[in-house]
Amino acid sequence: MNQLQNFTKGFIKENPVFILLLGMCPTLGVTTSAVNGLGMGLATTFVLVMSNLAVSLIKDFIPDKVRIPAFIVIIATFVTIVELSMQAYTPALFESLGLFIPLIVVNCIVLGRAEAFASKNNVLSSIIDGLGMGLGFAFALTLLGSVREFLGGGAIFGLKVIPGDLMLVFVLAPGAFIVLGYLIAIINRLRKA
Repeated sequence: MNQLQNFTKGFIKENPVFILLLGMCPTLGVTTSAVNGLGMGLATTFVLVMSNLAVSLIKDFIPDKVRIPAFIVIIATFVTIVELSMQAYTPALFESLGLFIPLIVVNCIVLGRAEAFASKNNVLSSIIDGLGMGLGFAFALTLLGSVREFLGGGAIFGLKVIPGDLMLVFVLAPGAFIVLGYLIAIINRLRKA
């Protein structure tokens, strides 16, 4: 598989949210706004790229019996870096994302890519895979957050487009399910066309 296909599969063919339906906890929990979706998506992208890089570099030195725990320790290290950096440099976003940042450690997208791809491929391919999957995840979260923010509050990225509140259900938990369902249906329709 060439590197471009490796990169774009996270956006199109194997989008973690819309196609594989992975990472639903942060997808539904933090996407009340486009900024939250983008912030969580970029944090996860950093963890994906760096953990794929590290796993690919040391895969031959990890015994099979401790492979998964080793991957979790690697992922947890990069999540800690993200968490402390967000706390220091983007405290409002850190406060908004809250508990979902440490939960990146157990996000099945990150662990799945470490196990299924990085542990079997070279460093460059692993980095590109992490970048593609991470940006695909960030795209999905940002799109979901944008739609929910617009329908619920008439804003996108905090900028008011329509005055007043619209349909508040979209910034609540049921709105996440509704918007996600419609986005998945639209994407499946486009994929079949």
